[in-house]
Amino acid sequence: MDTLEEAFGFHTRAVMMMLENRRDVVMSKLGVVEDTLFVPMLGRIYASEHCQRILYDQKALELKENLPSDLLKSNDQSQYTLLASAVRSANMDRFIRAFLERRPDGIIVQLGCGLETTYYRCDNGHTRWYAVDLPRVVEYRRELLPEPERETYLAGDAFSEDWIRRIRADVPDAPILVTAGGLFHYFEESKIVGLFQMLQQFGKIQLVFDAVSKSGMSMMRKRYMKQVGHADARMFFYVDLAAELAGKIGGGAEVLVQEPYYCHIRKDGLQFFTKVSMAVSDRWCMVKMIQLKL
Repeated sequence: MDTLEEAFGFHTRAVMMMLENRRDVVMSKLGVVEDTLFVPMLGRIYASEHCQRILYDQKALELKENLPSDLLKSNDQSQYTLLASAVRSANMDRFIRAFLERRPDGIIVQLGCGLETTYYRCDNGHTRWYAVDLPRVVEYRRELLPEPERETYLAGDAFSEDWIRRIRADVPDAPILVTAGGLFHYFEESKIVGLFQMLQQFGKIQLVFDAVSKSGMSMMRKRYMKQVGHADARMFFYVDLAAELAGKIGGGAEVLVQEPYYCHIRKDGLQFFTKVSMAVSDRWCMVKMIQLKL
């Protein structure tokens, strides 16, 4: 090495290669369902670059170059599948902001957080946030998104009591909004209902999630999951009527919102197939947003 600049450049390249290898190792450990965490990130990047009226995510754009290179090169999703992921984030943002406006003392918990960057889009400067996911996902998340000042990462099973007990130890009486984006499709209804019933034991909790109808789940199996490269990810949970789900939960569970997935999304300028697909989905309530008071 003839100069300090050359030496520094060599060191930087070596560190970048080490990080790239580390990401590849972590990716190889991810299972089929865990691996779907990259799908929403790609959707948010696409929307931020092409459809900012739907969603703009500066943090996702900043992370683009840190994603596995083969992931970006092999991405052949349609505009509709890319925006389906971005719309989920936009919908969650809307519910979170409305909750914090009503309850400025509230807490936000993201179940199955994956690589979601909601904190950077919606934080109001004082809210406490928690992000929950499986240990392997949290490990990878920390590499890309080190914990910010008021967001705590919790590694564990979303269906165990450990995470909610930890949060209630920190904030015994605060109202909590739990978000679960793109998570519940992959689990049996009995497990989802059991989770909701468990959460009823821990004070004031509302929960927001996206769900498909029975016909919507069939469509996702045949088209969406195959196109995003996860045709082997099995899907079980669907909701035709949120009121029926609340009845199964019992204990006074109340439906606050059930709305078509794309009803708040601006569709001008989108491709024809995208607009038609969104219209069909909303007309038949194939995908929906649900907010429950537990």
